[in-house]
Amino acid sequence: MAVYSASFTIDTKGNADIIDITPEVSDIVNSSGLSDGIVLVYVPGSTSAITTIEYEPGLVHDLKAALERLAPEGIVYQHNEKWHDGNGHSHIRASFIGQGESFPLIDGKLLLGTWQQIILVDMDNRPRSRKVFVQIYGENSYS
Repeated sequence: MAVYSASFTIDTKGNADIIDITPEVSDIVNSSGLSDGIVLVYVPGSTSAITTIEYEPGLVHDLKAALERLAPEGIVYQHNEKWHDGNGHSHIRASFIGQGESFPLIDGKLLLGTWQQIILVDMDNRPRSRKVFVQIYGENSYS
């Protein structure tokens, strides 16, 4: 079993900015030389998340609207009362989705559905530079 690790950085606009990171993850998978295993995609931090979606304008809008319904920005959060940074909703939203996802690697290809893309969602209330880590646990087809 081999482990391959890499990362990339994405600059975001914040405020539930949703970014398709499938090309960056696929490039890392292709560079790994591994053929079969598991691909972990992870973003550190408590105000961002990794998930999948059909990345098209309608669903991007719908996801942002759903996050606003689940954890509205304009209500009282104890976090804001303590830290006065106005991003209590950001922490709650990110906790619903989570900071990482795992995907199968089969015959050197990331297994995703036809309309499925990997996305980074930055929930913070300001632009951020997010470092995304990709770690692949797998077998090398040449071993």
